Amino acid sequence: MTAKDITDALLALEDERQREVLLRFFKTGKGEYGEGDKFLGIRVPEVRLVAKTAVELPLEEVPTLLLSPWHEVRLCGLLILTYQMERLCRQRLLDDPKAIKERDAIVALYLQYADRANNWDLVDLSAPKIIGNWLLVPTRLGDKTQVLDLLADSPVLWRQRIAMVSTWKTTQQGDPSYALRYAERLLHHPHDLMHKAVGWMLREVGKRGNKDLLETVLEQHAATMPRTTLRYAIEQLPENERIYWMNKKNLQQNP
Repeated sequence: MTAKDITDALLALEDERQREVLLRFFKTGKGEYGEGDKFLGIRVPEVRLVAKTAVELPLEEVPTLLLSPWHEVRLCGLLILTYQMERLCRQRLLDDPKAIKERDAIVALYLQYADRANNWDLVDLSAPKIIGNWLLVPTRLGDKTQVLDLLADSPVLWRQRIAMVSTWKTTQQGDPSYALRYAERLLHHPHDLMHKAVGWMLREVGKRGNKDLLETVLEQHAATMPRTTLRYAIEQLPENERIYWMNKKNLQQNP
């Protein structure tokens, strides 16, 4: 199978009616964050089915998919990378030199083409399973924090979101340090999509047995963080606690 085979398979699934829905949903109008993106009108489960037939795709074929003008073709390329990465992160392969090399090659390619994950769904469906898994396994690519710092400090929204949502995986595995580091770094980002991502990752910290850490962040920043971030962060807390933190925000805005 080649990238062309995969692209042809996706083109055959084109759905004009669904395309119009996706164009609106992913904000492709002038001045919106997805301006100019092109959709075939294929639902994610259908893209996944195509991607699962191509898990053996050679890595050198993937850039052709990532460079496609079609959103769903890029998504398929990213999903193929996630399936390949997850397979290489099995327990028996964690310290295997060949597996380490192949994982690092996937991460390097993903970072090289990170700008092609240029909408929130492309980031959210790929970053936790590629970069997130990589944070948990041996590597020869160097300092992992430095890699994420470069993403977080990028002027590109999507690279910043990659840095933030990649921390989901480490938080799930009991290490909230990455999530807290990049939440602090990106807390006052100007874009609503980052407000949601930061709040989401803070909520995950609280959900994974680290409510005290979440409360520490809230004590320091609830009054000044974006309202959307705060709402996402406290979403899983009891109602009385949600009211308490929202009141802190309201008092700051209306002293």
